[in-house]
Amino acid sequence: MIREYLIYTAVFALSIVSVVAARGVEPSGVPAGQPDAVIDLTTGTGASAVKGTWKYSDVEITTTDFRSPGPDGQPTGQAIKTYDYEPHAGGADFDDSGWETIEPESLKDRRSTGRLSFNWYRINITIPENIDGFSAEGSTVVFETSVDDYAEVWVNGELPRFLGQNGGSVIAGWNASNRLVVGRDVMPSQQIQLAVFGINGPVSDPPTNFIWMREAKLEFYKESQVPVAVTPSEVNVKVVRLDPEMDEIAGPNPKIFKLAEGFKFTEGPVWVSDGGYL
Repeated sequence: MIREYLIYTAVFALSIVSVVAARGVEPSGVPAGQPDAVIDLTTGTGASAVKGTWKYSDVEITTTDFRSPGPDGQPTGQAIKTYDYEPHAGGADFDDSGWETIEPESLKDRRSTGRLSFNWYRINITIPENIDGFSAEGSTVVFETSVDDYAEVWVNGELPRFLGQNGGSVIAGWNASNRLVVGRDVMPSQQIQLAVFGINGPVSDPPTNFIWMREAKLEFYKESQVPVAVTPSEVNVKVVRLDPEMDEIAGPNPKIFKLAEGFKFTEGPVWVSDGGYL
């Protein structure tokens, strides 16, 4: 009986995953409707309101070493060459001080090298105390942008994504807007790092045009100040392997998933690297 129940449960779960992957799902928990306040980051006034400066860089396609698929379907096979890009500028601590500084009004200017090309737009914002009389404290902040032709959006060094996701942090569609929560229950002076990865498309038919940003704005909503569940989303993982035996614990392609957000405090085990203990 238990065995049959587990089989039915597994089949049901797989059917849900199949539907999600087929139809595409927008990120959950993103406020809709009329915001209480808006800051337009494509204007000097808006960028100044959040003490933000836009930084820009083209992207270069490079070659790198990798491994072919092994019996486990992971990169554990023979050594091969593949493609990557530089710079990887999604990280919150990435140093963009040497990048070109661009005026907010110039975001609409055509950039990149055209054809098969990519680029980065980065801005570090500081939550203001108020926006035209609206108190920003405790609000939920949504970032919305539209890049010609596609975009991915990193927030504080993270690019969360889930199976079948449509928009938010990942590609929303042909010249479609990306809209995602970048802060909940925010406080004045709180900083948020945004990094927008621009993609010229269609990728399979590289166009003779360039990349540019149609809009970039912050929307503020007064909402309940409690943690919220989100669609289980894969987040970035970087394993520092100081001992080869670590491979027995964490495989070549480990996964971590985000289940909720909006917490002010969490606790759990902390690895002390100097002492080698938890």
